[in-house]
Amino acid sequence: MFNQFRNKFPLTDEKWNEYTNYFNRIEVPTKTILLQEGEISKKLFIIEKGCIRVWFNNNGKDITTQFFFENQSVSSIESFVKKFPSPVFIETIEASVLWWIHKKDMDFILEEIKEIPALRDRFINMIFQRTFDYMKHFFSFIKDSPTQRYLNLIQEKPQIVQRVPQHYIASYLGVTTVHLSRIKSKLVQEK
Repeated sequence: MFNQFRNKFPLTDEKWNEYTNYFNRIEVPTKTILLQEGEISKKLFIIEKGCIRVWFNNNGKDITTQFFFENQSVSSIESFVKKFPSPVFIETIEASVLWWIHKKDMDFILEEIKEIPALRDRFINMIFQRTFDYMKHFFSFIKDSPTQRYLNLIQEKPQIVQRVPQHYIASYLGVTTVHLSRIKSKLVQEK
């Protein structure tokens, strides 16, 4: 799993092996809750195979905020870093193979690598990218129609449309499944 990342990190083979040995491999079925809303996140996951969604409960309604796929890491960053109760659930939507690391082990690694600019910058960029994705999604709700949000999704993240069940896509776009069906039907008719 980690060999594909090896050339991106300027570490000795000894340190690389030490750090990757902190990760644990698990296989989990569809609809496995990896983190409950309100819990303190103590694990960061890297997806070898599968799909994960991040969502929260708004008065009994699931609101999906992000999807993650192979070779991406996922955690409730706010909770993982600051030890706040997680504002979100993390759940598999496909049977998944995951690698996880405990927060104490990640903290140890981060403490050791903070003096290596390339590694520190890579970690910071990962956090900024996630924040950027949140902001882009938020702004799309302000400026774009549901149809435009769906068209953007098709263009920018086609793997979501190909792999994620429609009711989760509708939740992500902020529409009902009926409205999403209408959007899709209208787009087919316009072609």
